[in-house]
Amino acid sequence: MQLDPVLVESGVVFGMVFSVHYAVWNQLSWCCIALAIQAFYVQHKWDRLIRTGAAVFQFRPSANSGVLPASMVLPLLGLALRGRCIAVGNVYMERFAMVITVIGMMLALFLSLIALGITRPVPTNTCVIAGIASSAILYTVKQTLTVSEVIEVLEVLLIFVYLSLILLYLLPRCFTPGEALLILGGISFIIKQLIKRSLASSGNGNADPLMYFLPVAVLGLVLLGIFFAVLFVFMESETWSASLFFHTMTAVLGLGLLVPWLTLLTQHHPITWFLHFITETNTRLWLIGFWAALLLLAVGVVMHQNSHRSAGSKKHQASTTVRKYFHFLTVLTFVPGLALDRPLLQLASVVCLSALLFLEFVRYFRIRPLGPPLRNLLTLFLDERDSGPLILTHIYLLLGVALPVWLTPASCTPKGGLGGAGGLVPYAGVLAVGVGDTVASVFGSAVGEIRWPGTKKTFEGTATSVFAQIIAVVVFLIADSSINLNASYSWVVGSITMVAMLEAYTLQIDNLLLPLYLYILLLL
Repeated sequence: MQLDPVLVESGVVFGMVFSVHYAVWNQLSWCCIALAIQAFYVQHKWDRLIRTGAAVFQFRPSANSGVLPASMVLPLLGLALRGRCIAVGNVYMERFAMVITVIGMMLALFLSLIALGITRPVPTNTCVIAGIASSAILYTVKQTLTVSEVIEVLEVLLIFVYLSLILLYLLPRCFTPGEALLILGGISFIIKQLIKRSLASSGNGNADPLMYFLPVAVLGLVLLGIFFAVLFVFMESETWSASLFFHTMTAVLGLGLLVPWLTLLTQHHPITWFLHFITETNTRLWLIGFWAALLLLAVGVVMHQNSHRSAGSKKHQASTTVRKYFHFLTVLTFVPGLALDRPLLQLASVVCLSALLFLEFVRYFRIRPLGPPLRNLLTLFLDERDSGPLILTHIYLLLGVALPVWLTPASCTPKGGLGGAGGLVPYAGVLAVGVGDTVASVFGSAVGEIRWPGTKKTFEGTATSVFAQIIAVVVFLIADSSINLNASYSWVVGSITMVAMLEAYTLQIDNLLLPLYLYILLLL
């Protein structure tokens, strides 16, 4: 009898859930466990809907629904952050972390209700389990959150509903239900926080402009994408006139809305502040030059691979090893920034994300002059996960490595830095994706012979991945004096091993999922 990889994936996720609650236990812990149990049952209903084609939207094929691993990310993240904030006595951030936990649970419950509502016949047992979990969560929320916090949760849920209806319709086959929950839920939360800060801001000159660049960029890109996706339904996008209109509207949105918005929030002109920020020290200029050289190297790899395709078969595709070059380049990009200047790295990753998404819009809409060449160049690096109209794997790679940097709780970090395994938190993406996933893929495809039951992944690849990440941790300890693991070596090794097992069995976007789970475990 062949082992079902979805069951093993669920087992690994449950192991992580219990590990988090072993370290951090509070009144919401029982709710998270109840949510995990009901998400496990609902996941199989979604799987059946996807297999039979009965789902409302078109989701990414050749993958399970992924409801369970995605449902637990935000709740566990909130619990881990709350534990850190309690340790330093930051009451405001403690409440904020609790709101994150509840938002994650409510988004997962909403997704579960959608799945149960369209399943025929109605799954009675699953409905009972979901009802019990929902009752426990709602009762606990009533006892722990204030009225204003409940309103904030409902506002995020409302934004999530509208974004889901729009983006899942415009972008068929780009996401699984779990990936949609994770990505659209994160975007909804960011937009809500930006609106909240904008309404509460009264020209606070002490605000750090760095904290506003990401939410403003996300909102601007979402508005740009939705506007032109709807517009180009009614007009041809490949003409020079449409391309000129696209670039003009992008400039209007950026210079006419986003730049004044940032100026109002921070009382600093963002362009002036940006130029002053990147030239403040010689180290920053050196890092920017180094990153520019890596960018040229990445462009060279793309052009070299496409020259092979033009000389040979049109069906030529980049190998796994070639695609992992970009993982290696990402490690070379992030590790010096983490060790030398994390604020610059945070800003640079936001700029890079904005540039990649803008270029993807140009490619998708065939905007001249870069759209057609980009469409031809990037098809070489497609894999089975790029089944929708957008190519997202390279964007997921950047997100996976950058998210731990963006999420590191500065206001809940002691002056000496996070102690124990927490010192490795900013490196979670580099470890899980840049080192672990790369080594697992390369060594697994090259020398792997013993396959994990029910998957194409190999035992040799996973074991080498764990070993490589441990070596990377040793290198980080030598290079970064702020890291002091104390007696938490066993927790670090155990966390890396659990995440490596999740990589072996998950069919979700591992570039996004693995760093988040490793981040949560190291934060405890």
